[in-house]
Amino acid sequence: MRIIGVNIPDNKRIEVALTYIFGIGRSASKRILAEAGVSIDKRAKELSADEVNKIQTLAEKKYSVEGELRQLLKRNIQRLKELKTYRGTRHLRRLPVRGQRTRTNSRTVRGNVRKTAGSGKRKVELK
Repeated sequence: MRIIGVNIPDNKRIEVALTYIFGIGRSASKRILAEAGVSIDKRAKELSADEVNKIQTLAEKKYSVEGELRQLLKRNIQRLKELKTYRGTRHLRRLPVRGQRTRTNSRTVRGNVRKTAGSGKRKVELK
């Protein structure tokens, strides 16, 4: 099943399955389902076409999701970079943006980069 261009898993409850859409979390999915009049306990494969259409229209109207939301986030980050704000420069350098320490534990943003090498001494060959 596809909603807003995203494949939704059939075997999961619809409350959880909607969270596969970028921009919709658990609380938003509960609100959408309550407004659409769909039971939270239903599985995604048990939904009728009418219920799917209701859910899709509500999600598109009330929330910015998927491509639209990704573009908005990208524009916001680009604006910070152009203004040369602190957060923008951190984004430019691919470093943590929200005040995390960088002496250790900044592998999530930088990737798993290990810049230190052994002891720095070359081993002398034995003759």
